Amino acid sequence: MSLDSSDVEKIAHLARLAIAPEQTERYAADLSNILDLVAQMDAVDTTDVEPMAHPLHMAQRLRADAPSEPNQRERFQANAPLAEAGLYLVPKVIE
Repeated sequence: MSLDSSDVEKIAHLARLAIAPEQTERYAADLSNILDLVAQMDAVDTTDVEPMAHPLHMAQRLRADAPSEPNQRERFQANAPLAEAGLYLVPKVIE
């Protein structure tokens, strides 16, 4: 797909981008190259390809879920204006 300067100006207007007039030809060529690449990728048959969440078959290493600090809830809630049963009480916002 080939874009011209008027297409780039329309896109720039819609995206609220300020593009210098002398740069529109370069942007038109760059955007045309990107659209050509997308068209090439769209032409590839992917019917037997299983969707992937990530391109690499790797498992994420997770650390052990162990507490690293002591529970200080009582100390923090002592400074709160209102607290009850381990919860902070706040004014009602939505009626």
